[in-house]
Amino acid sequence: MAELILDPNIRGWVFLPIVVITFLVGIIRHYVSILLASQKKVELHQVQDSQVMIRSRLLRENGQYIPKMAFISRRHFFNNEETGYFKTQKRAPVSQNPMTDPNMMTDMLKGNVTNVLPMVLIGGWINWMFSGFVTTKVPFPLTLRFKPMLQRGIELATLDAAWVSSASWYFLNVFGLRSIYTLVLGESNAADTSRLLQDQVSGAAMSMPPDPKAAFKSEWEALEIYEHNWALQGIEADLIGSQRSETSENQYT
Repeated sequence: MAELILDPNIRGWVFLPIVVITFLVGIIRHYVSILLASQKKVELHQVQDSQVMIRSRLLRENGQYIPKMAFISRRHFFNNEETGYFKTQKRAPVSQNPMTDPNMMTDMLKGNVTNVLPMVLIGGWINWMFSGFVTTKVPFPLTLRFKPMLQRGIELATLDAAWVSSASWYFLNVFGLRSIYTLVLGESNAADTSRLLQDQVSGAAMSMPPDPKAAFKSEWEALEIYEHNWALQGIEADLIGSQRSETSENQYT
């Protein structure tokens, strides 16, 4: 098949407008998401529990650097059967069904309105407005398996798979402008559709906080089986001996 020569007007009336429209829609979607974002409320006991878990973990990791009685007193604060933090704090179990949380359902609805709906509407409008155009060609050869992905709306069996239709060019821009959005809006932006869709598929939007009762029980058991071995035993004698050796070396030099 002979090499195609595109009309220069396609660049100015199809190729560039699709890029500009996709970019501006992403910018608008970013700021609309900021306006619709709800401030997540964090309870005081959640912050307290998280800090206690961090303190307990640090005690297990660095307990060998404090005397045994100091370690026992700290473990007593956490693990005592009557007054220990892990035994006295009673937390309500966390619901494992996110569909019962109205706040999470509202956030999911906002995400669909600001991300999925504009992509579908603008994609349909571009497919209707610029249907049937060949916009560009990738600079490397491709197999025929890429034709359904790169030539949506163009049913030409003899057309080289490296050519890109207008509809496919739009979807390439939707998922390919990540670096431009990061440069303009920063790392954490709401215009990156690929990241948002990946979060929805992976269940990041459906994640629930861990059960505090199970976390307390696990940390209590870890502290109970921890054996204290003071790593600084005899450190005074070692320091004095090293100081004496350095002094004697300096006298003979």
